[in-house]
Amino acid sequence: MTIHIGAKPGEIAETVLMPGDPYRARWAAETFLKDTRCVNQVRGMLGYTGTWNGHPVTIQGSGMGMPSLSIYANELIRDYGAKTLIRIGSCGGMQPQVKIRDIILAMTASTLSTPSRGIFKELNYAPCANWELLHAAYAKAAEKKVGIHVGGIYSSDVFYDERPDLNEQMTRHGILGVEMEAAELYTLAARYGVRALAVLTVSDHLQTHEALPAEDRERSFGDMVEIALGAAFS
Repeated sequence: MTIHIGAKPGEIAETVLMPGDPYRARWAAETFLKDTRCVNQVRGMLGYTGTWNGHPVTIQGSGMGMPSLSIYANELIRDYGAKTLIRIGSCGGMQPQVKIRDIILAMTASTLSTPSRGIFKELNYAPCANWELLHAAYAKAAEKKVGIHVGGIYSSDVFYDERPDLNEQMTRHGILGVEMEAAELYTLAARYGVRALAVLTVSDHLQTHEALPAEDRERSFGDMVEIALGAAFS
């Protein structure tokens, strides 16, 4: 048991999927895992452990933003021995070829600031995904015949962004989408020597202002979970 995770020793699997929303963690666990049990309810940040195709899996909510994810990822790795952490979440599309419901596999994650910024001081550290997970996730997405994009994303430290100039430059430089957690996850994975990947569903678009209808989100997010699970055990 840690400050933020109430699971007992042995209740967290080495493979952890991390949605931001704790209720999405519950939905994913109930939908895709067998023999599911709730292992964390501290502060309402739900976590579940079960099996997928016989493999132990934990699905643990991470909250919104890099500071929140940093807390859970640190404790999962350091105190519970997690070896593979895959963020499953939504993002905003930033390129015209990226469509609503498409999947983005984040090869790199640019950011203005992360909780790890103080460690690097003047260095602009470039966090990136684990290649094995990235390659396997691409293969799984291709099998499902969903729209798939691989490249750089932007991990923002604010939700209500008021920097249209920055968005313009990121779009100009090929950034595929924006979310709020992956850069810190990739940095922590590198620090601890574990595997990490962000598999993201495009739920809205910064250029077209389209948004995924609520009734369509479950199926689209389901594709993302299946891709993440398939990649973790390839």
